[in-house]
Amino acid sequence: MIRKIDHIAIAVSDLESVIPIYRDVLGLTFLGTEEVPDQKVKVAMFDVNGVRIELLEPLNAESPISQFLEKRGSGIHHIALGVDNAAAQIREMEEKGVRMLDKQPRPGAHGSRIAFAHPRSLGGVLMEFCQEHE
Repeated sequence: MIRKIDHIAIAVSDLESVIPIYRDVLGLTFLGTEEVPDQKVKVAMFDVNGVRIELLEPLNAESPISQFLEKRGSGIHHIALGVDNAAAQIREMEEKGVRMLDKQPRPGAHGSRIAFAHPRSLGGVLMEFCQEHE
């Protein structure tokens, strides 16, 4: 079951130059940074009244974020929806004809379990289903 908007992810080429914009200029609460090797990204998180903004910097050229930046430049990468159970959400989406990029949940930031749906299945937007760490 989808419970909330968990976060909005924005691809950036250099976290250190963008963090001050979100923290100091916009005044958002900075939650810290984390590397997610499985996703090949470094993440900076900000809180906006319970919804997070996630800045994504590629760790290397093989990162999907690196490829996104090459094609489109910096900008919104995906919207993450908070779910109770990522595995159950995958099954439900597939039953409804949604093409899932992940057949099983995989590790995400902050110990979460995540799965992505193909943007062509959901109106052109890359959607992530995110189960929070218990």
